[in-house]
Amino acid sequence: MRPGTRPRRLAVLLAALGLAAALAGCEAVDLAESGAGSDATTPSAVQGSALAVLGTLPVKGRAPRSGYEREQFGEGWVDTDHNGCDTRNDVLARDLTDETFEPGTRDCVVQSGTLADPYSGGVIRFERGEGTSEAVQIDHVVALSDAWQKGAQGWDEARRVAFGNDPLNLLAADGPLNMQKGDGDAATWLPPNGGFRCAYVARQVAVKATYGLWVTQAEKDAMAGALAQCPGEPLPTGVAATPPAPDPVPAPVPAPVPAQPGYADCAAVRASGAAPIHRGDPGFSEAFDGDGDGVGCE
Repeated sequence: MRPGTRPRRLAVLLAALGLAAALAGCEAVDLAESGAGSDATTPSAVQGSALAVLGTLPVKGRAPRSGYEREQFGEGWVDTDHNGCDTRNDVLARDLTDETFEPGTRDCVVQSGTLADPYSGGVIRFERGEGTSEAVQIDHVVALSDAWQKGAQGWDEARRVAFGNDPLNLLAADGPLNMQKGDGDAATWLPPNGGFRCAYVARQVAVKATYGLWVTQAEKDAMAGALAQCPGEPLPTGVAATPPAPDPVPAPVPAPVPAQPGYADCAAVRASGAAPIHRGDPGFSEAFDGDGDGVGCE
């Protein structure tokens, strides 16, 4: 053997093994991201986790979008918690750091701040004003139009306004990415920042479980694929892991009691073929029992 031959062959073998392992790993990631082989009801779902709760969501087709208007979820941003600030400013104050407020607004109207954007993974400087405010937008994690097509059409106005302004369903995020998302669900859009996808999908699951919205099969598969990477991912803090109780089952309607036959006299009893008639039989009358022995029309 020539000097150096064995080390070179060993190096080639190790490189080949490493490539095979890498390819296998890529295949596993691809399967997980596509949702293949994942099921929210498998034993790998940790009890109380987003993956487990996903398995409880009803699966139906998407209803028509007809009739949807943004205003059906409230005219703009509403002060639903009655703290004097509208929901947009509440969320900006919650999600930004180093924020400043417009003077005279009682620390309500956010003037500036810094966002650690969950969707892109970058940092965005927010400055209120024409041409700058759009850099940071408030995203409905479950889009209003998506909710409309998956159960919200049947809600009253108060419930839709509450949904449209619920902090559970709102995140400050990169404006262009929010526009890119549109009204897409998990089957059509997930944040480019892969490190945030588990938390993002868990929040969608929490919102849909809380409000009784359904998912499509494609959406559920995409959610399960994302959560397969983090089967223990919890729901957002403060959200119960127990899904809403199903609609109550209507009480059974008792069967109608058949009308009791009535006889005018023993002639009618005999004509109907019921003679002799006994005490306790339908249509019995003490008037038919002259001797009191419990048998009438003998």
